[in-house]
Amino acid sequence: MNLIHNSIELMQLIEEIGFLPLLDSGIAGYSAEEMVDEDCRYVMNPDGGWDWPLWKWKGPVVTEGHCVYGKFFAGKAGFISLKWWPDFCNYRRSVRPQPDQDGIEDMILQTLREQGSMITRELRAACGFTGPKMRSRFDSYITRLQMACRIVTEDFVYPRDKHNREYGWGWSLLTTPEQLYGHNSCTSSCAPQDSFEKIFAQLMKMFPKAGEEKIIKLIK
Repeated sequence: MNLIHNSIELMQLIEEIGFLPLLDSGIAGYSAEEMVDEDCRYVMNPDGGWDWPLWKWKGPVVTEGHCVYGKFFAGKAGFISLKWWPDFCNYRRSVRPQPDQDGIEDMILQTLREQGSMITRELRAACGFTGPKMRSRFDSYITRLQMACRIVTEDFVYPRDKHNREYGWGWSLLTTPEQLYGHNSCTSSCAPQDSFEKIFAQLMKMFPKAGEEKIIKLIK
């Protein structure tokens, strides 16, 4: 595969592969970070600032590239093409059932459904996770819901300086995939195991040297 130089090429790559972890996936060479040109990787500037084109591409890829973004791969972030999302969602939800009614994860989902979308810190406050050490606990619930394909990232929101310029790492604007893409995008006519087999075959075709064990670990 050719190295990626811009967000358009990254979108095309995600469409081709179907699934692309942002950072280290456990499979050599299989992450957006490893597939971009060296000039697009993280760089510390002499003034203490940083530049990371790949990081800045996430927003356009999610909003314009027909890609779903979230923590889908062993609790780490990555992209899934909308073409493959129904099968991925179908399988993941079968092995990570609907949250218990009136439980914390259900409360988080209900809050998102009522509000439409919220950045993480606003959602955390709305759910009452405001005390000491609550942030990491809340983030673990969000990660589990993303791994279950029940929460996705709609976009990224950045603070602005006095010159109205964006800065910092940004905040994920979270929502449910049904609200963002529609209910039909989250359903498949296949049995969950059939969806798994389709995804497995696709990744084995794209990365035959990875080995079955690592591919299965990534899907599950």
